[in-house]
Amino acid sequence: MTTTTGQETAAQSPPRDTGSEIRRHELAAFLRSRRERIAPEQVGLPRGRRRRTPGLRREEVAQLSAVGVTWYTWLEQARDIQVSVQVLDALARALLLDPTERAHLFQLAGAVDPTPATVCPAITPAVRALLEQFEPYPACVQNSRYDILAHNRTYGLLLCDLEAVPPEDRNCMILCFTHEDWRSSIVHLEETQRLMAARFRATMAGHLAEPAWKMLLKRLRTQSPDFREAWERYEVVAHRGKRKEFLNRHVGRIRVDHTDLWLGPEPGPRMVTYAPADEVSRERLEKLHAIALERGPTSSG
Repeated sequence: MTTTTGQETAAQSPPRDTGSEIRRHELAAFLRSRRERIAPEQVGLPRGRRRRTPGLRREEVAQLSAVGVTWYTWLEQARDIQVSVQVLDALARALLLDPTERAHLFQLAGAVDPTPATVCPAITPAVRALLEQFEPYPACVQNSRYDILAHNRTYGLLLCDLEAVPPEDRNCMILCFTHEDWRSSIVHLEETQRLMAARFRATMAGHLAEPAWKMLLKRLRTQSPDFREAWERYEVVAHRGKRKEFLNRHVGRIRVDHTDLWLGPEPGPRMVTYAPADEVSRERLEKLHAIALERGPTSSG
């Protein structure tokens, strides 16, 4: 009969992934530090008289992120658990992370952030120059998921003050179904929402397993009853040019013709342009452009 020494047992055990362990501990410490810096009032929670914890409690972060308290506690204890990109996105929002902190969170978790990147291969200097050349007419670049990757100054004031919208929320689906200023600027809102949901369903067929698409769909279904109603119609339509009407808060009603200019052979990034449909709209777009010039350059180009 042979015996196994403790040294032999250790030698036979699989080696620990020290890199992953270090990242888990860094992630745990980062989450704790971000949680402790947020006052309850910043996220709409009462402070109460007996609060001793600096910042938010673990259960409050769990509630805000729609995850289990035990699961979040394990995360702050650096336990070896799997974290989805949907949960990381929810934690980033609950902890009010800025873009740099959000990128750090995903890097520590070993995940790829599915929100629009600040730099897109399709947004070359030449594309940015084209966006500016379209002024005073509105133009932007969107990907197939409706993320607004870049825009000119006129577009930045067309439906809302786009510069005031966080980069991770600059998505036409999110804005059309959840942003009040954007929604109130669309004259035929219900028809527009139906068409956008139908286009989104048609395009998503090629991206059903991708986390970014699934996360966007989940967010829309959670936050917008209008989207849920449109989505359940199971309608699908292709992209096509269309006349649109906007009620701009600076210059009034504008009628434009929408055209998509595709930036590659595949239906991915495209330049969306709006040409005035009549003389009054042309004059009002020129006035809107003058207002936008006073505000300076956009953050996206």
